[in-house]
Amino acid sequence: MINEHYKAMLSEKSVIRQIAETASARRAEIGAENVFDFSLGNPNVPCAPAFTDAMVDLYETRDPYELHGYSPSVGLVEFRAAVADSLNRRFGMDYTENHVFPTSGATAAIAHAVRAVTKPGDEVLTFAPYFPEYRPYIEGSGAKLTVVPAAADGAQIDFDAAERMLTDRVAAVLINTPNNPAGVVYTARTMGRLADLMARKAAQYGHDIFLISDEPYREIVFDGADQLFPAKYYDNTLTCYSFSKSLSLPGERIGYVAVNPRATDADLMVPVFAQISRTIGHNCPSSSIQLAVARVVDETSDLSVYERNMNLIYDALVELGFEVERPGGTFYIFPRTPTEDALEFCTQAMEYDLFLVPSDSFGVGGHMRLSYCMETEQLERAIGRLKVFMHERYGRQSA
Repeated sequence: MINEHYKAMLSEKSVIRQIAETASARRAEIGAENVFDFSLGNPNVPCAPAFTDAMVDLYETRDPYELHGYSPSVGLVEFRAAVADSLNRRFGMDYTENHVFPTSGATAAIAHAVRAVTKPGDEVLTFAPYFPEYRPYIEGSGAKLTVVPAAADGAQIDFDAAERMLTDRVAAVLINTPNNPAGVVYTARTMGRLADLMARKAAQYGHDIFLISDEPYREIVFDGADQLFPAKYYDNTLTCYSFSKSLSLPGERIGYVAVNPRATDADLMVPVFAQISRTIGHNCPSSSIQLAVARVVDETSDLSVYERNMNLIYDALVELGFEVERPGGTFYIFPRTPTEDALEFCTQAMEYDLFLVPSDSFGVGGHMRLSYCMETEQLERAIGRLKVFMHERYGRQSA
């Protein structure tokens, strides 16, 4: 008999994936150039050339056993040391290879981090709006996801609500900056205030509260800003990262968990992650991918297209009268919909072959998420279609 839990999940499939599948079917009907799909955050810029060069060189010069053999359960030292060195140089940290564990992207990193610092029944606190797949990641571990509502005044975190909801049942706090879906980037003041709150509550309750920092968009920040490094603010931090966005390698599934060397039991964490892998059948990313990324760990793809696209879509939304915060990073924007029923609005948009994601699954009503990782020319045509939709259905037109 099929497990009833997973059967029940079939009726709760990702809204983002469902919309993406609908858009894909529509492309097959009328052609990709006529479909304007804002659903998936699938990087569209080419992978960094340095990565391709590294892969070619490895395949031409390294022993096939090194490239294709099993890596150790804790990952290859070359990869772990390269990540540690990069983080130390960039953020003034003191990681060693013994604090880095390679994973199949940020999703696996979060899965390992949650299991390492919670037990069934514990709570993991996060902040709306949040990536909806956090729920299955956390509930699959036996923990419970608790969501702090979005701040009504536009602040980055509602600290009054966080104070009330950070109870003694909370074992970890999960943050995402830059944020999917809103593009919000935490300020130093926000991060410092959160760290102080967590430290105070941990002392009050007499147990550790870990910070799990989900950072796949770390390199995509705008206006020349630098992304802060949360582990600098709080010792008990597990940093979860993916090279899917920075190097445009989503299909290669490569990321890591980095354990702050000052965290409780820091030197035990990586071996514990290896034991967690035994229970979830994760194992390590491929040896060749680890070796290639180790050579280009500081490189990125040309990410400038995302800022260019952000400015285009932000300006268009403002001209059309949408209430919208200008993103500080990522490749998402999160405007308020003209009606409180975001699903109704996004359903209407599909009639114009505009595929937008309603906000309800992100823990906030009355908004929509638009992923603008697409060719700029396609985005410009999508904006034209959005203008037609808003004029015909809502009587709005740009200035």
